[in-house]
Amino acid sequence: MKKMLQNKENLEKKFDHLFEQISSSAFLRMESIGGEVPFYITTHLPENQNLAAQLIAALIKKLETHGVSVLEVNLYELSLEIIQREDDLEDLFEEEKSTPKPEFLETMQAILDVETEVMPAIAKKIKETDYHVLFITGVGQVFPFIRSHTILNNLQRIAKDAPTVMFFPGNYNGTSLELFGRLKDDNYYRAFNLDSLNLRQNNI
Repeated sequence: MKKMLQNKENLEKKFDHLFEQISSSAFLRMESIGGEVPFYITTHLPENQNLAAQLIAALIKKLETHGVSVLEVNLYELSLEIIQREDDLEDLFEEEKSTPKPEFLETMQAILDVETEVMPAIAKKIKETDYHVLFITGVGQVFPFIRSHTILNNLQRIAKDAPTVMFFPGNYNGTSLELFGRLKDDNYYRAFNLDSLNLRQNNI
């Protein structure tokens, strides 16, 4: 119980920090990032996923109250939208029961192809929405069908005009993504670690 309460306390403190950074003019104006893409990653413990989801929703409301509009793209919800457009969800559930896992993984990765399906769907939301910050959530829920580094690599083409924040259930040390703290997703070094930034203190 003590450990759970400590995790909760730390995560709430982290989200206070996220609000301070994201609401800062330096963040919103994408200043002092050395010409890099305005991508940021914030992490949380996988066991705190439910609490993180609640705090993300609260963070969005708080930011919008302060005049910062957020476009949230939940990869899990987006995947369901794509699947329901392309296939019958119930048929897919039945196929999963009778298909070897490697073969079913290939089927899902084809349906949820990042370049031909996921990116166009995100691009459509970006085009249709007036926002200041893009939030990418639901990362853990779509693994292994969609990999976070693949999303980030492809987002570089369509999300350059506003900061993007990915909420990642695992570890990010500035070069390597470890989903759930155990599975190495891949190296990705173009995103800033939002947890360690302090834009207000540095006046940048």
